[in-house]
Amino acid sequence: MGRVGEGVAVTVTDAPDARWQAELMDLYAGQWWAEQRAPNDVVTMLNHTDLFAVAQDSGTGKLVGFARVLTDYVYLAQILDVIVAESSRGQGIGAALMDALCGDERLASVHSMELVCQQELEPFYAHWGFTSRVGESRLMRRTNLGLPLASAEG
Repeated sequence: MGRVGEGVAVTVTDAPDARWQAELMDLYAGQWWAEQRAPNDVVTMLNHTDLFAVAQDSGTGKLVGFARVLTDYVYLAQILDVIVAESSRGQGIGAALMDALCGDERLASVHSMELVCQQELEPFYAHWGFTSRVGESRLMRRTNLGLPLASAEG
């Protein structure tokens, strides 16, 4: 367990805690990339995530930072949902979450760790060796909006 400043502990675990769901919904609220998440979907997400880095207030146990990883433990680890409570930002919690994940022995032999971030966060993630220079690769996304899929012409 790592410490960040006064009163915050960071841990990496593979076991989700049911108490995180409500606090995670609070962290997600107001974030453009997560504000549409539904509580039941977040429970499903937690149950199907491989690793979690959590930052908790040492006195109250309240979640003040969170990140998660999907991985096969060999070729790829995808870091997702790195988030710190607005009231706790600027204290090094995001860096501690990344330190914990990038230093976790379960991910030590994974060939590639990846994440998606906004351009202004690239210098932050560069501290752990992340780069936007990935050769000719491009991010592609298919979003399920509940709409019928158009037939692909080929």
